[in-house]
Amino acid sequence: MLRYFLEVSYKGTNYAGFQIQKNAITIQSAVELALATCCRKKLSLTGSSRTDKGVHALQNFFHFDSPEYLWQIGHDLTKSLQEKEKLLYSLNSVLPEDIVIRDIYEVPIDWHCRFTAISRQYRYRVYQKKNPFLSDVAFYFPYKFDIEKLQQASQIISDTRDFTAFSKRNTQVNNFFCSILESNWSVDNDLLSYTVTGNRFLRGMVRGLVGTMLKVGTGRISIQQFHDIVMSKDVAQANFAVAAHGLFLVKITYPEKVAK
Repeated sequence: MLRYFLEVSYKGTNYAGFQIQKNAITIQSAVELALATCCRKKLSLTGSSRTDKGVHALQNFFHFDSPEYLWQIGHDLTKSLQEKEKLLYSLNSVLPEDIVIRDIYEVPIDWHCRFTAISRQYRYRVYQKKNPFLSDVAFYFPYKFDIEKLQQASQIISDTRDFTAFSKRNTQVNNFFCSILESNWSVDNDLLSYTVTGNRFLRGMVRGLVGTMLKVGTGRISIQQFHDIVMSKDVAQANFAVAAHGLFLVKITYPEKVAK
């Protein structure tokens, strides 16, 4: 049996999320259909990071197993690469325009696209002036904010381990501990962005962090109140009321030996 990693990017606007669902079009169902069409066999995908309805990804991964090679492997490396590129071209030809397969490569059978990952990076984008070119890829938030207060709140996140207060109910995880490697806000003209990198994330966590920090930035709650919400472990105190389409999964980092 052979195992492959598949790197994918997508605009999530037209999909019911990442993971396959009954009676709904998802990223996984679209990619599985493309694989079945081009490889002439059913290949079941396992996803690295589930994204909700409307969320986008610059980089996400699937893995799947195949009883045979997907392209010719031999001493002629050039020919082998040509066969691989031919498969990628075929897959992207049958996929919708808002999904693209960036790469596909063989990995050892014990590697797992979810559990082998070291970290994941998300970015949430906010725009403050009406802009039709950002309406489905950023959250419209036409209110004044204090960037320094947002930064102070983001540093509290950097020092936090238990994110119970920012995990939506009905989650299937056993613990709410995450290691945050990066947490900061930045402003580029009219675009406000929050970037966060961690070893793992809980269901709804990034949107909960953003929504609650925006309350700090607009003066609706103080830094101390934000700190108290973090420490409360009470999800009812967090604010998840920010649009899904402002969120991007930016990248997933694997150990160097996993890289193609």
